Amino acid sequence: MRPAAARRAHLGHPLSIMRSERDRFVALAFCWADLLIELNEHGVVIYVAGAVQALTGLDSDALIGHAIEDVVAPGDRQLVAKLLDIARKRGRFETTSMRLKNAAQAIPPMSIAGYRLDDLDGHFFLAMRRTGVLHGENGAVMAPRDKDTGLRDGDALVDMVMNQLAAVEKGEKRGMTLIALPGYADLQERLADTVDRQLLAAVGDCLRASSLDGKTAARLGSDRYGLVHGPDFDFDRLQNQVAELTRDADPSSLGLSPEAATVEIDENAMKGGQLTEGLTFAINQFRTFGDATGMLQSLPAQMSSLARQGTESVGAFKQLIASGGFGTVFQPIIDARTGAIHHYEALTRFPDSFGASTTFEQITFAERSGLIIDFDLAMAQKVITWLRTTPLNSSISVAVNISGHSVDSPAYLARLSSILEDNPWTRGQLMFEITESARMQNLSGADSFIQHLRRQGYPVCLDDFGAGAANFEYLASLDVDIVKLDGDAVRGAQKAHKGKAFLRAFLGLCRELGVVTVAEMIDDEAGLDFVRECGIHYVQGYLFGRPSEDIRVFKKTVPAELFRRKTTRRTA
Repeated sequence: MRPAAARRAHLGHPLSIMRSERDRFVALAFCWADLLIELNEHGVVIYVAGAVQALTGLDSDALIGHAIEDVVAPGDRQLVAKLLDIARKRGRFETTSMRLKNAAQAIPPMSIAGYRLDDLDGHFFLAMRRTGVLHGENGAVMAPRDKDTGLRDGDALVDMVMNQLAAVEKGEKRGMTLIALPGYADLQERLADTVDRQLLAAVGDCLRASSLDGKTAARLGSDRYGLVHGPDFDFDRLQNQVAELTRDADPSSLGLSPEAATVEIDENAMKGGQLTEGLTFAINQFRTFGDATGMLQSLPAQMSSLARQGTESVGAFKQLIASGGFGTVFQPIIDARTGAIHHYEALTRFPDSFGASTTFEQITFAERSGLIIDFDLAMAQKVITWLRTTPLNSSISVAVNISGHSVDSPAYLARLSSILEDNPWTRGQLMFEITESARMQNLSGADSFIQHLRRQGYPVCLDDFGAGAANFEYLASLDVDIVKLDGDAVRGAQKAHKGKAFLRAFLGLCRELGVVTVAEMIDDEAGLDFVRECGIHYVQGYLFGRPSEDIRVFKKTVPAELFRRKTTRRTA
């Protein structure tokens, strides 16, 4: 076989021409992918990057020169050929599930999305990730999986329970068990990264084996799990298996002793449909409660109490929505070069009666309890009411957040459209930010939703970009006006050796797509200088003022000297 460099030349790979576009492609890995593959117009691999050895069992040079069909599992070769045909016709294909061929080990299905770029000689750019949307045997969308354990994402556990109600009604026994691994954080510090990953994968295998059909186990946090099971569930056996695994992995041979609590899934034991509220409340408490052991010890006896608390919490949130009893504050989005305020983001503040939980936790509760659509509509209505108080012909523009749950709901779009039709004057003053607190499942429907808003004159922003696993998928599937980069992702790029190069490359792709960029959590001058150098258009953060009910305060809090100094340096 010819050397890799010779194979590249034979395949017509003009590195100097392709470098800038490849850099943009590699930048997507910064946000989404585990494996990146570039194909020539004939579907032959000419470039790979990422976890190549781990996912394919081969090194990069060994893959170059092979057809993409040789890289995927035999059963998926027709699928990959079909995906490339779709990309030839449409320029891209949306995320689906596909398996790779790996002689060394079994690899779970990968999420794959891709582009074909005519102006780059018809090359294909594929991005693959070990987590994301998976598809069941009937083609239905399945919950995302935890990348370390292979278990379902924690948000799926309530759905798993609800899916068993039909069996319960027929007299079959079902239970839900919540499991904690006290001391896992200390154990993790004693383990090498590779050993930690192997341990988590083995723990995931044990939990799957104890669940119904091997499909109803979930990871709820770094040291917390849950599963739905039948009456033959043997926790003592599972406990011994996990304890042995942790002892074998632990350099100190101490290991961990799992703790658990089991509740019977019995709709008749709770009045008036409280089962959903009770289990949702219990699971959420377990995920966030500091003392997992204490909660597990009291869970079975307190299940009815938790059901009541869940029902009361749902009722209190419904009342909050109906009364408009939540507050609204604003934070400016600033032009990174001139210091001019472009628009404001409207942020929610909950009353003290809702306790010490964060706004994110309250929004997540609303999503999981089915109240987020009503809340998102109430928030939009509240902002519109506030805009009525601003001067006529005002240039003030405000962005309202929309949960991914609401984007997936045709009912939300219909009700929002009705509100906007009643207030046509909001065009030019109202825009929407789609948050990633909940993952959008139907991206085709989501894009239709977004385009409907844009056609009506309402710009749409994709929020929290770089924070989750769906970002490349979103960018490939959704046409938006603005992308807001997650603050932690920007800070990570600021610290990374190649962070600036990756971020600049990604911003180049955004410019090519006609997408404006915003960097959030810019809290100091160093952060502002960094994103300016990268080419970010707008910024948001405490450097320009904390959220306030009165937008007039920002005339004093935005430090004008930062922008005068920038102008002076440029002039000089």
